[in-house]
Amino acid sequence: MTSASNVPTDRSLKTVEHALQVVFENQALLSEALTHRSAGAPNYERLEFLGDAVLELLVTEAIFKRYPDLDEGSMTRMRVALVRRESLAEVAKTLELGRYIRLGPGERKSGGMHRASILSDVLEAVLGAIYLDQGLECARRVIEQQFDWENLSSLEASGLKDAKTRLQEYLQAQALTLPQYQVVNSEGKDHDRIFTVHVKVPLLHEPVEAAASSIKWAEQMAAQKALDLMEV
Repeated sequence: MTSASNVPTDRSLKTVEHALQVVFENQALLSEALTHRSAGAPNYERLEFLGDAVLELLVTEAIFKRYPDLDEGSMTRMRVALVRRESLAEVAKTLELGRYIRLGPGERKSGGMHRASILSDVLEAVLGAIYLDQGLECARRVIEQQFDWENLSSLEASGLKDAKTRLQEYLQAQALTLPQYQVVNSEGKDHDRIFTVHVKVPLLHEPVEAAASSIKWAEQMAAQKALDLMEV
């Protein structure tokens, strides 16, 4: 358990290491990865930024190797299904990371340790910490062990492809203007073109951007990003 001050203790860090099957040379990195910004600095935000990139690379690599016959669209759907907030939060729950997150009093009181957005951020931060401390191969092993590869097809079915529908239904339920999608850029040769799409959503101050090899998938990815930002 965490200490009275909600600071990760040596014992709790060891428990997290045991769950990850990783022994850190620099435990301060793991402690930072488990610290929410509400608890002060240093917190997990910089490690989350790094871990997000590590996660996307290694998940993409794993899908590419596991499914040699899939096209880009199918691989994209699988990747989004695995790295979306809900999927990452489930991994964090399996590892019981919520018990060891350092939170400020307000976040603790509001149940931040159970919030999917915080759990997914912490998992990415932990992966960033593993990468810095142990290298890419160790991060690859943790991802291979902890992610739900066996049920990837069902995850894909419930993932990216209905993001536009979920976004529209959410806004309709709030009696808000429907999302507006716009292609803002297109580059590359005809057979290898990348489309960039913006979506404007009433609850967000700025348009959300995503890029993909088709307008359809770019719109779906932008919709998913908007949902994540609104924590829907």
